Amino acid sequence: MIPKLGGQQRKAVVVDDPKLGKLRLKKWHDLHFRTAPTRHLNLIQVERLTCSSKRRKQPPLWLVWVGFELCPLADVWSQYARRFGVDHWYRFAKQRLHWTLPNLSTPGQCERWSDLMPLMTWQLWLARDLVSQQHLPWATPQTNLTPGRVAQSIFAHESEDWLSNTTTENPRKVSWLAIGSKKKQEKHLSHCQEAVFSP
Repeated sequence: MIPKLGGQQRKAVVVDDPKLGKLRLKKWHDLHFRTAPTRHLNLIQVERLTCSSKRRKQPPLWLVWVGFELCPLADVWSQYARRFGVDHWYRFAKQRLHWTLPNLSTPGQCERWSDLMPLMTWQLWLARDLVSQQHLPWATPQTNLTPGRVAQSIFAHESEDWLSNTTTENPRKVSWLAIGSKKKQEKHLSHCQEAVFSP
């Protein structure tokens, strides 16, 4: 949906992106939603000027800035492009570090658990030179290990140590938690397998 704006835009700049070519950014400020007249916002339009002849002209991208002072308009696109790395980290924290898995009862517990997510990510990042890569058979080997590959390699290393220390004289017993019926145990095991083998 293209918003209807009266008057002329207050500012426009052209930036050169190494992948997309020339981009034109336009900014309207001191706008507000119809249902929230006291909530001011800035509206930014990103339009691609150079496009491939094989592709049809792409529609403009509309961005909304709500909050403190906006960075210079020429820097808006470079800041917006950084969101892809942030989005990947959020997915990693939710899927691999199980950020949203525990059912915590107080806001303080939620804050402490959330504070652990970047710390665990940095621990995995710093441990990339300490582990030998253990990738899945269908995965491509990497030269620079990501935190996900480091976590996978650490688990494989710990599993080898656990199996090597298991002997017939001193067998290790796996104790089940009191989680109820056979059906619940199978569900619990499937969750463990998803936690272990998730990418």
